Amino acid sequence: MGGLGQEVVRELRSRGVETVPASRRTGVDLGTGKGLTEALTGADVIVHAASHKFRYRTVDLGGTRRIIAELREVDSRAHVIYTSIVGADYNPFPYFRAKRACEMVLRNSDLPVTVVRATQFHELIATVAGTARWPVAFVPRRIPLQPCDRTWIAGEIADIALAGAPDGYRRSPDLAGPEVLTVDDAIRLLAEHSGRKAPKVVSLPAVGGTLKALAAGINLPGQDARTGGRTFGDWLKSR
Repeated sequence: MGGLGQEVVRELRSRGVETVPASRRTGVDLGTGKGLTEALTGADVIVHAASHKFRYRTVDLGGTRRIIAELREVDSRAHVIYTSIVGADYNPFPYFRAKRACEMVLRNSDLPVTVVRATQFHELIATVAGTARWPVAFVPRRIPLQPCDRTWIAGEIADIALAGAPDGYRRSPDLAGPEVLTVDDAIRLLAEHSGRKAPKVVSLPAVGGTLKALAAGINLPGQDARTGGRTFGDWLKSR
């Protein structure tokens, strides 16, 4: 089970909700469908947070289709909550396109579905910023970020899970952290947290569809977004 899934299970259990984790560790494989029938049987709400950064067509998209097929097979009206990414419909990066395809498959499923889009987690931003360990870092110019606290996202998802199912498909407001920063800012904050001198940042033009989309701010939330959780800097201090 991934980090978000673990956080959601922890949050729901802290509220006294009967929760069944489903991952390859528990014998459920979305890529093949193994164990899926047993995992979905009797569920009132399904939080679909499974993802794979390389096998996204098999795990993300194929797994979403398998969930839909299983629910139809048993005539279940379980509420499916799917976690997606802010800007999934505007970024040509294949992983983003797969997430968008999952949304569309769910939209056409006629099941009670809530799609929850969030910005990038602090963990991902820290990983990206952590690659800048040389005296000079070359960074695409003007890429804004509004990363979010995974623990806070789990709380928001738990609220949705306990609020009742919609009649059909819906998208909840985007979820994002409380501040906008740049890749340069993230590199500096991580260096300071690690006790290292921040590298000199050399800005380069955003080249290619993916970087141009990010530079245009497609990964920033919409106007009706819900913001909360710790800032990137505060999250670093807590580690």
